[in-house]
Amino acid sequence: MSKKTNKTLQLERKYNRNFSEDFKKSKVRDLNAGIIQLKDLCKLYGISRTSAYNWLYLYSEVEKGVKTVTQMESEEFKTQLLLQKVAELERAVGQKQLEIDYLQSCLTVASDELGYDVKKKHAPPHWNACAKEEAKKQGQ
Repeated sequence: MSKKTNKTLQLERKYNRNFSEDFKKSKVRDLNAGIIQLKDLCKLYGISRTSAYNWLYLYSEVEKGVKTVTQMESEEFKTQLLLQKVAELERAVGQKQLEIDYLQSCLTVASDELGYDVKKKHAPPHWNACAKEEAKKQGQ
């Protein structure tokens, strides 16, 4: 045999490796937590799927021959969360609208007591245009 074929045979030859029990348990915890997938674990550490499943059956509550179905976050649950968020935002908008109404009524009362339009004097230009239009409507 040549040296090249001898080297390839040595590389292809499988050898037994021993992993500690703590290592196996930590990898099973990672599998159960969803940190790593089974195929990635096998590829990363060069172990067979059979060995990985044996670890899983040995060090977790997964039973052999029993299919476990994991339910992901359902559409109904997502919809409920979104509806709660919408309700929360509507409450915030309602509170802000009440605050605006209160402040406008305070400005109206202050204008009446002082005898001049406080809103007109301290309001941004676009508000003054709205106030002029309201005054024209009231004058008609």
